[in-house]
Amino acid sequence: MAASAQKLLGRLGTIGVGLSIAGGIAQTALYNVDGGQRAVIFDRFTGVKNEIVGEGTHFLIPWVQKPIIFDIRSTPRVVSTITGSKDLQNVNITLRILHRPSPDKLPNIYLTIGMDYAERVLPSITNEVLKAVVAQFDAHEMITQREVVSQRASVALRERAAQFGLLLDDISITHLNFGREFTEAVEMKQVAQQEAEKARYLVEKAEQMKIAAVTTAEGDAQAAKLLAKAFSSVGDGLIELRKIEAAEEIAERMAKNKNVTYLPGNQQTLLNLQS
Repeated sequence: MAASAQKLLGRLGTIGVGLSIAGGIAQTALYNVDGGQRAVIFDRFTGVKNEIVGEGTHFLIPWVQKPIIFDIRSTPRVVSTITGSKDLQNVNITLRILHRPSPDKLPNIYLTIGMDYAERVLPSITNEVLKAVVAQFDAHEMITQREVVSQRASVALRERAAQFGLLLDDISITHLNFGREFTEAVEMKQVAQQEAEKARYLVEKAEQMKIAAVTTAEGDAQAAKLLAKAFSSVGDGLIELRKIEAAEEIAERMAKNKNVTYLPGNQQTLLNLQS
């Protein structure tokens, strides 16, 4: 009976080992592809398969096959370069690129470029395209026609990236700087323009003051002529009228002043002095 029990325990141990091996094999035969990802299968006998595996849980042959997971969501990357403009000015330009691999090009990308496709491709093609586009504009046009520069760079860069199986969702110029000499020249030009505007303003102000003075003098001369004409026609009556009006105004103002006292005429009220 002891022998039978020992034999049964041995069979149970063999079954447990078999189940463990089967579980391990089943676990290694499954792999997951998460949302926003795609997989390419590498087969040890046939190489990289052209089939693109979508999201979900999938089977593979353990040891023979291996899944290569790609992230197909847009990823930002900043690329900076220094190039020359049409008028031979140094331009420091920075692009922000949202890129992702084309899902149907993943097997070719893995075979020809590798998993680090962005580091291998984007800097080189960005420098190439920017040098070609920036050379078509001078420094002044780079500032005033920035949208045109960005559009041309975007079109050329998308065409170039498509040759490597990359999709560029957005391309924007984030920084645009020029050399120190050009920056100093622009600042000096702005100062000169401001001084010219100030000088022109002073000239215009002087002209306006001159015109105002002439107009005032003409008005005074015309008024003098009218007064002379009035005097010749009516005599000194107008002058007497103006004196009376001025006297009334002065009397009205002094009457309101508390420090003014009125004394009768031809009378000494303070001192009786003998002659």
